[in-house]
Amino acid sequence: MKMDQVIANEKRQEARGTTQAGVRLYNERLVLSLIRLHGALPKAELAKLTGLSAQTVSVIVRQLEQDRLLTKGQPQRGKVGQPLVPFTLNPDGAFSFGLKIGRRSSELVLLDMAGGVCRTARRTYRYPEPKQVLDFAETAIAEAIAHLKPAQRKRIAGVGIAAPFELWNWQEEQGAPLGALDGWRDIDLTARIAAMSKLPVYYCNDATAACAAELLFGKGRIYRNFSYLFVGYFIGGGTVIGGNLFPGRNGYSGAYGPLPTLTRGGKIEQMIRHASTYTLENDLAAEGKDPMLLAQSPDDWLRPSQR
Repeated sequence: MKMDQVIANEKRQEARGTTQAGVRLYNERLVLSLIRLHGALPKAELAKLTGLSAQTVSVIVRQLEQDRLLTKGQPQRGKVGQPLVPFTLNPDGAFSFGLKIGRRSSELVLLDMAGGVCRTARRTYRYPEPKQVLDFAETAIAEAIAHLKPAQRKRIAGVGIAAPFELWNWQEEQGAPLGALDGWRDIDLTARIAAMSKLPVYYCNDATAACAAELLFGKGRIYRNFSYLFVGYFIGGGTVIGGNLFPGRNGYSGAYGPLPTLTRGGKIEQMIRHASTYTLENDLAAEGKDPMLLAQSPDDWLRPSQR
């Protein structure tokens, strides 16, 4: 067997946790995930939740603390025995970018390891022209990196992209000129963002990514099985089974848009035609209002001047 094949096999085994190094990395990720899910935890509770021995957990926590991924809290006194020392995620332990590419706006968010928002940038447009979106991403990423301290820049883990699949579709509904979005057909979005940022890049359907965010930071943390409804420019969703995100074979496990729905007129039509924000845009335009209000003021659709 060639050396490159041997190295590739070893990496696959590590990812599956079938080597000693792989087991260590798996256990470290498990500890970090449990603290993210439950908040501050002492080593005794981590041992209980993981099923690992107290000695093993101590070694793992010590290493994560040395790597500045965990921070030690104040001892919890008032109980029998030694005071318990809780450990939390170190916000400066790692940073990551989230790039949302939508049909009316793009947004870049810089998060710390605890999920705190460090910096945001946003741009709206009538339709997602490829060059405009890529220029925004490049500028916003560069400005966010410049905002960090030199030591923090070394701890950027990567960029996560959340975008609709096949951005070139539905041009008529977006009001885009014929062929204006065809450029997306030939763009390797992951490769382009990786080249401009010099960071690892991960690409996910926008509705599935929203479901993952709900699982990690929202109400999804208390449910092991749920369906997530994503009301965006086109309605979609995500699926969680057994506490894990289930994207499906092609990333469309929560694609609720094609589901049949009964209209007021008694017709059966796809849900995407009646429960998407583009239909609300059409209603605003019919009343003589600017439909871009929804993209320009996503948190305040009922400004007094627009009512």
